[in-house]
Amino acid sequence: MRFPRGFRRSGPIIVTLRNSWETGRVPAPEPVYLHRMVTDGTDRAAWMRARSRGITATDVAKLSTPRSIEAAAREKLYGSRFGGNAYTEHGKAREPEIAAWVLEEHGIAPSRALFHAEADLRHLATPDGLALRSSGTIELAEIKTTNKSWRSIPRNYLRQVWWQQYVLGAERTLMVWEQHENFVPVGDPQCRWIDRDEDEIERLVGLAMRLIDVLIERTT
Repeated sequence: MRFPRGFRRSGPIIVTLRNSWETGRVPAPEPVYLHRMVTDGTDRAAWMRARSRGITATDVAKLSTPRSIEAAAREKLYGSRFGGNAYTEHGKAREPEIAAWVLEEHGIAPSRALFHAEADLRHLATPDGLALRSSGTIELAEIKTTNKSWRSIPRNYLRQVWWQQYVLGAERTLMVWEQHENFVPVGDPQCRWIDRDEDEIERLVGLAMRLIDVLIERTT
């Protein structure tokens, strides 16, 4: 496994950023995060290759303690035995429908693009939704499906959200989840805003860097 010092971008971003810049006046500046796009996500093979060369939000979601680094390193190097199931397939099928609801209700456009952090090219994230507001702030969306009623958002999903905020420079994320019974959606999606947490981000970055050190040690 190699961690390159740079990535090649491929293609334009596929999302339409909904904002309230007035037409006919000075054009809005290009969002700075576009310069950090690794791949737009339309080529899944390229997206998978790029993800394998860095630490993603999915990887970081598993880093609950220093002891979890060893398990994360093994999975990063040798892959996971989990190839999906009926629940993951249901989530894939429902995500576009839920994303359309997020766009209509909250003005956050769906996105498949992979980005790297400003501070480190190996830190990667693919948020499910992305919006640049007229104030210049960035807001994200993360979409999940579940067969359980959530009293609170699972901690591993919070770690995923905070990592995405760090990579994109976002101020907050709309966590959206749709409950189902026997794979039949129950009511409208539910959602909650999650604010950026610098303390949690700092902790996650530290764990991610330790994971990178282990991976480099195992591959050199």
